[in-house]
Amino acid sequence: MNSSEYQYVKLAGSLPGTNSLKLIKEREEHIPRGPFNTAPTFIAEGKGAMVTDVDGNQLIDLAGAIGTLNVGHCPPSVVEALKQQLDKYIHPCFHVIMYEPYIELAKKLNEITPGNSKKKTFFLNSGAEAVENAVKIARKYTGRKAIVSFDRGFHGRTFMSMSLTSKVKPYKNGFGPFAPDTYKLRFPYYYRKPEGMTDRQLDDYTLKQINDFLIGEVPPEEVAAFIMEPVQGEGGFILPSKYFVHKVKEICEMHGILFIADEVQTGFGRTGKMFASEHFDIEPDLMTMSKSIAAGLPISAVTGKAEIMDAPNPGEIGGTYGGSPLGCVAALEVIKMIEGEQLLERANVLGQNTLKRFKEMQKKYECIGDVRGIGAMCAIEIVKDRTTKKPDKELTSKIVAECNRRGVVILSAGLYGNVIRILSPLVITDEQLEEAFKVIDKVIHDVR
Repeated sequence: MNSSEYQYVKLAGSLPGTNSLKLIKEREEHIPRGPFNTAPTFIAEGKGAMVTDVDGNQLIDLAGAIGTLNVGHCPPSVVEALKQQLDKYIHPCFHVIMYEPYIELAKKLNEITPGNSKKKTFFLNSGAEAVENAVKIARKYTGRKAIVSFDRGFHGRTFMSMSLTSKVKPYKNGFGPFAPDTYKLRFPYYYRKPEGMTDRQLDDYTLKQINDFLIGEVPPEEVAAFIMEPVQGEGGFILPSKYFVHKVKEICEMHGILFIADEVQTGFGRTGKMFASEHFDIEPDLMTMSKSIAAGLPISAVTGKAEIMDAPNPGEIGGTYGGSPLGCVAALEVIKMIEGEQLLERANVLGQNTLKRFKEMQKKYECIGDVRGIGAMCAIEIVKDRTTKKPDKELTSKIVAECNRRGVVILSAGLYGNVIRILSPLVITDEQLEEAFKVIDKVIHDVR
């Protein structure tokens, strides 16, 4: 690849470079093979949507740490807030000595999350941990045990969250048995609906299966909660209809079942609203958040209706590092940045540009079966042919690997591993995004 033709992608040689190769050997010797790596290099510096590696190569980041960096790498206001906090105290543990940033962030999330109900929030370390605790709260409040998730859903790698996750490989294979009283229901996938069926007919068929489940498998009075990603992330950026989500919420309300919205990947501006639930005009009973909450600092949150959140007794939820002061001050700055820099509007512009470019590529390349997205959460689905829609995981892997090798960091997704997803920082410039698409376009042309 001749990177001299590009303004932002600058490659001194092939990836990985000499310094990265040395570090890869260290990685292989000292770190187990289980944690996966996408880009074949090591970062030296990140700013906005750009990354410089240890060999001086400059890359465009369209992965954003799997959706963690909506406000970009090292936003100056967040960095400054962290520096100021470091001079005060690092971690007294909220359970021992309380601190104000924890309260400030909880107040802010109670204010900006969907719905007008009185809400309360508490903090943890990761998205999976937030899911675990949302389940604990739901069970405590309802006195019921069963938890229902949806196929293709991803909720984490811990015991309960892995049990709720749909994809067997790589997330569940060999790690069973799984948590009891967890069940999975169908989720509409309009691109792959049966031939001749409309989207509404698929919705109604899927909803009938939910009602049949509550008759034939688990009685509703034993179900504590449904947990749903408003837009499936790892599952392939699958967007349900507003009608379907409303009907699921109605089923929950009819039977006293709590509705948990897993907004770990969809939150903080990714879909063009602060939270994806807003697109569906619903108020979740509980909401889980993490990833882009704090520009890369490890913190997560569970926000919910106050009476539900107050169900656990003192000491029954929490954790030593939950809601660290550094995470809290970073999150407060992230929210200011999203609001002050109109990043929700920017997400919609980025999404429009991305879908436009993807549709142009779809006209050129038969391997692109579907183009979909909402806000800046956009994807293409790679198939062997458009008639059978047979997933092409092998080609998808080649495209992702070659894009990463040529200086554009991207990720795959989907139950079949055949979806390429875009999770670029919302601060990416139009010029950077366009250059990234030029690389992607050329890669598809070369490897298909």
